[in-house]
Amino acid sequence: MDFPHHLISTVTSCLLLPISPDYPGFGNSDMPDRSKFAYTFDKLAEIVEGLLKVISFTQFGLYVQDYGGPIGFRIINHHPDWLKWLIIQNSNAYEVGFTKAWDGFRSSLWKNRTSETEGPLAAFLELDAIKQVYLYGHKNPELISPDNWNMDFRFMERPGARQVQMDLFYDYRNNVALYPQWQKFLRERHPDTIIFWGQNDIFFAPEGGEAYLRDLPNAEMHRLDSGHFAVEDCLEEISNNIVRFYEGRVAKVLIRE
Repeated sequence: MDFPHHLISTVTSCLLLPISPDYPGFGNSDMPDRSKFAYTFDKLAEIVEGLLKVISFTQFGLYVQDYGGPIGFRIINHHPDWLKWLIIQNSNAYEVGFTKAWDGFRSSLWKNRTSETEGPLAAFLELDAIKQVYLYGHKNPELISPDNWNMDFRFMERPGARQVQMDLFYDYRNNVALYPQWQKFLRERHPDTIIFWGQNDIFFAPEGGEAYLRDLPNAEMHRLDSGHFAVEDCLEEISNNIVRFYEGRVAKVLIRE
């Protein structure tokens, strides 16, 4: 889930076959009317799970980043045997992982969704904030293409797009309620896992990355001097280590199976 397009090109050449669908309301996917489609993480996971069944893509390594975590973890909890290995990049599953950027969500919106509690958070959906998310905490911001935030904002200008995102902002509280379930899954299933964590993420603190090691003590951890979208300026380090991890730790197990 949320597999970056430039990472796709680097790992595909090494015989890995990534798929990365845009969720409804994101990218070039359709954006159904909110009156007929519930923009929740449950619903997005249901759609992606259905796609995986249709294309018979039910044995895979899962790459999760940001929203990809809540969606991906729902799917593998429903189908634990689908998961063969796991890549985590700045996708939170522990309350300790929230930075202060979440204060307005946690203390206001999640407790009482009104126009007043939505108002301050609408700024996250404007161009300056979207650009800041891409650049904040990145050691080499000059490597990050402006196409990222310009394209994201262009999609945000579609009629109804901001309200779709606000629906998901509000529904994110339900992800937190599932954190113990996901942690239990990791602790009991202990999938082969490699973690990349941008230490300067505007949304998810380093403690969120470290917390995974409590449930996945054998996971391989890479602490990156980067931000939320670490693949933007750490592409080579991430892609090389994904391939090395797959070839050295995962492929041998899959061959024995």
